[in-house]
Amino acid sequence: MLPLAALSLAIWVYLLAGHGRFWQSGPTLRPATPPHAPAVTVIVPARDEAPTIARALKSVLAQTYAGPFRIILVDDQSRDGTADAASMLADARLTIVRGTERPPGWSGKLWALNQGVQAATTDLLLFTDADIEHAPAHLATLVAKLTADGCDLVSEMVALSTHSLAERALVPAFVFFFALLYPFDRVNDPASPTAAAAGGTVLLRADALARIGGLESIRGALIDDVALATKIKRVGKIWLGHSAQATSIRPYPHPADIWRMISRTAYTQLRHSPLLLAGTVLGMIVVWLVPPLATLFGHGAARFAGLLGWIALSASYVPTLRRFRASLLWAPALPLVAVFYIAATIASAADHITGRGVMWKRRSYT
Repeated sequence: MLPLAALSLAIWVYLLAGHGRFWQSGPTLRPATPPHAPAVTVIVPARDEAPTIARALKSVLAQTYAGPFRIILVDDQSRDGTADAASMLADARLTIVRGTERPPGWSGKLWALNQGVQAATTDLLLFTDADIEHAPAHLATLVAKLTADGCDLVSEMVALSTHSLAERALVPAFVFFFALLYPFDRVNDPASPTAAAAGGTVLLRADALARIGGLESIRGALIDDVALATKIKRVGKIWLGHSAQATSIRPYPHPADIWRMISRTAYTQLRHSPLLLAGTVLGMIVVWLVPPLATLFGHGAARFAGLLGWIALSASYVPTLRRFRASLLWAPALPLVAVFYIAATIASAADHITGRGVMWKRRSYT
């Protein structure tokens, strides 16, 4: 067990010291006002979002942004009265577009966004989800960051719900693992090829979108936010942070809800490669499971190396737990949470290999 424990500890030394400070809580924008307030089109794709759509749209309509802005809600063939719930707001700044059938090769969300882009005429576009509630100064803050830093894309990972036990146990880890895959420092470094965005809030320049060939250039992407950021970073500057002004109002009350969220795209993240899957699972076992196993069942140097590794991984999780105002007792339990994510990743691959694909919003993606 000593070689595995030593390898795991060495990996943790690298992760903490040389992996883009992924463990930090991450940058957060303070409320700001841009010196100039160009017109913005807010595009909201929505499919079966009746429970949250009115609250989300009201928060956008309540923005204190000094410039003109309008909302285009693309109702992606909802069956639950999403468009009717939105139309009750009766605001001249809100346009509801009835989405058309998704063409072959397009993911549902990107096709909906594309229809909104086609209806937009402004230089700035804000993509936001139908389950996001925005603080009044959020749009102004995003525009201020975009214009002050000369960015082509500014994105924020919105605050996620942690009301249920399942959310408190599993949601902070989702953000933590995302930052491990895409360290924010590297995303925000123009010299690094690492690129990512968080789909709940993406402000971008229309001309940058045009330079990459529009959304059609990523039309089949299921991890659309990362695909978009990757394309934009090749032609411009991007920025990613955490949001203190936008909150997801979609609950994940049960572990099964979070399982579906993970398994929907986990194998896609691995480019549907069995070799990458095997390497990822083995790597996760070494990184997350070897330290506690060596601590509990090893002897001598193996136990000591395992304990140091367990302390390292627990310490790395503390800033994320503090961001979520969660108990720090979850930190040493992170290996158990990792088991859940490993299993969901394997299930994602099994769904793809067996041809079941992924069901999301009444659509099957194989």
